Amino acid sequence: MMTFATVVLAAVTLQRLAELALANRNTACLLARGGIEKSPGHYPAIVILHAAWLSALWIMAASAPVNLVWLAVFGVLQGLRVWVISTLGERWTTRIIVVPGEARVRRGPYRFVNHPNYLIVIAEVIALPMALGHPLIAIAFTVLNAAVLWVRIRAETLALAEAEMHR
Repeated sequence: MMTFATVVLAAVTLQRLAELALANRNTACLLARGGIEKSPGHYPAIVILHAAWLSALWIMAASAPVNLVWLAVFGVLQGLRVWVISTLGERWTTRIIVVPGEARVRRGPYRFVNHPNYLIVIAEVIALPMALGHPLIAIAFTVLNAAVLWVRIRAETLALAEAEMHR
């Protein structure tokens, strides 16, 4: 029997798969324009972390009751996620790719925060498990996500600073 939690998890899974396809397409376009991938060594950890987070939710929460307040928070975060992706357009990818000579994006949410996508991801990692009644998944993956983001944000900040120096 399909529960509301299953519908939510299926929607999030399909969204993430679609985003991965978009990211792969954008990565290919950026590389074709002379883009350079920076610090790819941590990328498998990001993929594993997000796959494990979603898998844990499927295993533990597919039949859970859904907290509509937390689900609404997650829904707002999805709107912010779309804002980030649409602001970056073809430059949005799950990897760190810089195209020499291109200016850093400073519009949309990037007017306010250097890494808005990561703030959204931090909140998502908390909000969806809370919506599905699993605070321990929220806590565990928040800690793991913090470790991965510590590496990722440092690498991306360095890559963007290097690109700015070469403009």
